[in-house]
Amino acid sequence: MNRIAARWGDNDTYFGPFTFAKDTTWRPLAIQLSSGDDDGRRCRLRFSGFGRTMLVALPEWVCRAERKWVDTSHYEWSKGKGGYWDIIPREYGFTLSDGHLSVSHGRQTHDSSTEQRWGWFLPWTQWRFVRHSLYGLDGALFADLPPRARWGSPEHERGEALKDACPTATFAFRDYDGEALMVTTKIEERAWKLGEGWFKWLSVFRAQKVRRSLDLRFSGETGKRKGSWKGGTIGHSIEMLPGELHEAAFRRYCPEHDMTFVGPAA
Repeated sequence: MNRIAARWGDNDTYFGPFTFAKDTTWRPLAIQLSSGDDDGRRCRLRFSGFGRTMLVALPEWVCRAERKWVDTSHYEWSKGKGGYWDIIPREYGFTLSDGHLSVSHGRQTHDSSTEQRWGWFLPWTQWRFVRHSLYGLDGALFADLPPRARWGSPEHERGEALKDACPTATFAFRDYDGEALMVTTKIEERAWKLGEGWFKWLSVFRAQKVRRSLDLRFSGETGKRKGSWKGGTIGHSIEMLPGELHEAAFRRYCPEHDMTFVGPAA
């Protein structure tokens, strides 16, 4: 059955030319007028906010897509077709999501050199990185790494030396398929404060974000993708819970990934 309303997602509710939808993961604030395109989407006006979206289907003349004839008659594969219409949709409006403001004012070509859109991260909503620290086996501070060190600079080299010198723990475990492997762990902590540029003062009113993680470096590939073209993992970081140290965090990690904890390396 033909539908007057424009489609938004899998859980739409339609009423005449109107579409109503609830957004569960993406919660933008937006007003957007969009033309139709070559994927079957029709001209529509969108209002989004507070986890809800409403679309209003409009006549095509309200906002027309750009149509450009592409001549392919000089190609052998064209086989007499002569060419095709390249349909470039147009959008007008704004979308604000996770502190990023995107403004559309014309053609949407997915090419930064021709697309009529600009975006800006609102500095009063952004979190600036302020600290990267290393911790020892007992969870005590080992060192703060140099901030914003350029690759190859003396500060970068000093930071790499501190990483190499930081105490680590090594544990034996068995992967999901029984393979015996080792993991080397290191505790790291990163912190962010609210506000960038002229808005750094906002951090006075908000507690900083702190994330303590356990860096894992495996002696071989792990996971059910190992040996395939996708490959397993040989290292990544996991978030640590309050009060955890190396062994407690890795013990918690093992059953979550079908691994069997064996114990500290001899």
